[in-house]
Amino acid sequence: MASPERGVSQTTTDRITTLANHFKESLLTASASIATSTSSKEEEEEGTASMGSQHAEYKFEGWMGLDKTAAEGNMKWQEFEPKTWTEDDVDIKITHCGICGSDIHTLRSGWGATMYPCCVGHEIVGTAVKVGKNVKHFKLGDKIGVGAQSGSCLDCEECDAGQECYCVKGMVGTYNGQYPDSSKSYGGYANYCRAPAHFAVKIPDGLKLEDAAPMLCGGITVYNPLKKNGCGPGKKVGIVGIGGLGHFGLLFAKALGADEVVAISRSSSKEADARKMGATGFIATAEDPKWASKHARSLDLIVSTVSSPDMPLESYLRLLRTNGDFIQVGAPEDKLPAFNIFSLIAKGCKLGGSCIGSPAEIQAMLEFAAGKQIRPWVTVRDMGQANQSVVDMEDGKARYRYVLKNEKHAAELGL
Repeated sequence: MASPERGVSQTTTDRITTLANHFKESLLTASASIATSTSSKEEEEEGTASMGSQHAEYKFEGWMGLDKTAAEGNMKWQEFEPKTWTEDDVDIKITHCGICGSDIHTLRSGWGATMYPCCVGHEIVGTAVKVGKNVKHFKLGDKIGVGAQSGSCLDCEECDAGQECYCVKGMVGTYNGQYPDSSKSYGGYANYCRAPAHFAVKIPDGLKLEDAAPMLCGGITVYNPLKKNGCGPGKKVGIVGIGGLGHFGLLFAKALGADEVVAISRSSSKEADARKMGATGFIATAEDPKWASKHARSLDLIVSTVSSPDMPLESYLRLLRTNGDFIQVGAPEDKLPAFNIFSLIAKGCKLGGSCIGSPAEIQAMLEFAAGKQIRPWVTVRDMGQANQSVVDMEDGKARYRYVLKNEKHAAELGL
């Protein structure tokens, strides 16, 4: 008979051996289960576009404004942390980004304090490389774009009515904005952009990406007030300012079928270009002291794209016919000049403003532009020339819109 000590020891050993074998079997079973699960998940991901590329595969880098001097050509290329990913988002591999006047105002804190560091650019186009599970209207590889807005509450009266850009709880800009979780929005002078897919739009096949980019802010800014205020057959339309915004105004006013399209500028230096864009008339305000009286009561609708606080507003209002509309879309960094209220009252005219457009309106504009084969006048520059391009834009050298191009990303698409 074995001694008690030996019996206990043997029993303990047997139990340890049994537990070890059981643990080994459990590990093998778990490993097999994990392998099967991983394999199934990989197969599922391969067939599901919503998973897309992972953030770890690419870095978000761009030209960052670090202080007010950024507008003088002092942006720095560096990495940034995009908004917190949600399954409602999309990551865009940027091929092109237009340069907008808003970029310069923001870089120098002209419209208020900028949240530096800031990567500007809200005329972004490229391809979808990561698409959230909840996103149904895009798939990987789609050519898409994002304009000036990348967020709103989506449940207020305005958002419910398809007017997200007038959200009463606060619009989130594509750059220099802050999302509800406090993460920041960064723009398109970069290699990648992350934004809520609700505010992205598809680029129609009939539009070149370099042409679509400046339409996402510059284009919609003038298309919307023209469309909503009746530009079309039977109307005489004036466009104040022949720059990036104004040249879109001429192109769209002509395409919408206005009877007359009058370009209004300080000098006649751009008259030839304006007529090629569709202008049937031209007013050079600095070259004819009697321009306001000569052209009084001649226009049904005026869209003003200039952003100078010294604009001759009261004289512009004299150009309106009875029941005419004057819509201001240029945004000065100071107040508009005073004017006599009888400029409106005496003719039943209206003075208003307009702010970009909703994703649905931007999509409609792009489809319209593709159908009418509208081609903006753009100069394409390499993304590496962003600093010089911002300076040239401020100096008025653009004819009529600069578009930055990521050569590597564009080359992958054969562009």
